[in-house]
Amino acid sequence: MSRLLPSLLALAVLLTFAPASTESRMRVLVIDGQNNHKWDITTPVLKHALESSGAFSVEVSTTPAKGADAAAWEAWNPKFTDYAVVVSNYNGELWPEKVRTALDAYVLAGGGFVAVHAANNSFPEWQEYNRMIGVGGWGGRDENSGPWLYVKDGRLFRDVSPGKGGAHGPQHEFVVEVVNEDHPVTRGLPKRWLHTRDELYSRLRGPAENVEILAAARSDLTAELEPSLMVIQHGKGRVFHTTLGHADYSMLCRGFYLTLQRGAEWAATGDVKLTAAVPADFPTEDKTSPVALEGHPKQLPPEPKK
Repeated sequence: MSRLLPSLLALAVLLTFAPASTESRMRVLVIDGQNNHKWDITTPVLKHALESSGAFSVEVSTTPAKGADAAAWEAWNPKFTDYAVVVSNYNGELWPEKVRTALDAYVLAGGGFVAVHAANNSFPEWQEYNRMIGVGGWGGRDENSGPWLYVKDGRLFRDVSPGKGGAHGPQHEFVVEVVNEDHPVTRGLPKRWLHTRDELYSRLRGPAENVEILAAARSDLTAELEPSLMVIQHGKGRVFHTTLGHADYSMLCRGFYLTLQRGAEWAATGDVKLTAAVPADFPTEDKTSPVALEGHPKQLPPEPKK
């Protein structure tokens, strides 16, 4: 028996740290198909970011193209209840009413939802969606859409003064600052970490109900700490909202990967266990941490304006 102990111990370690089987992984549905960003290039990165954690199995539902006829939209009818969490990489035409109703019912009943970057530009006219994501930008959003949220001196400010919702300066690297260290999504992360080249969204506005800002970044336009990572309670459901992720080079960042993984797990389960480990290559305050994705056709960042 004593000779078996080392072998049994090794087996126990392997079983403890082995990735979950495909059958036991949380099912994720990524929605794309229209976006003012290159969704066809970024969706594969989102899929890799989630599946590389070993916690998720990802399927993609692509909407009809812009201007498609009613028959094409009628045929697109994703079954949200088949999934633990839905991830939006979409910014385009308004979905059919039956799909909008189904998503809202899914989240209100306890489903998980994740909004990535330009997904918060979507659907300014869809009231429940705006409640779901907390705040958004562009699409005619202004003070009538709700307050502008930012963080100052560790407090959440709700600015109701007149102004357009949504802005950003030139793409650049910027420091993301954790403002809630106790939430499962941000627990154990460095207080400040350098994110790779991206758009830093600012002046986001919306209903801002049940919003909790987890991390923020100092805007070059407003000089305020603007939300980077948020969570929102919508009915019984949980929403994770990341403003990061303009392009594939913005997503191919260890900080983006881990916060997306944790945000998706939290949205699905209310906790972070499978993706809790902070990798050794997580970015520091003065050094980014790019992620390599073999075979991926990389986007090139725009040339700096002279």
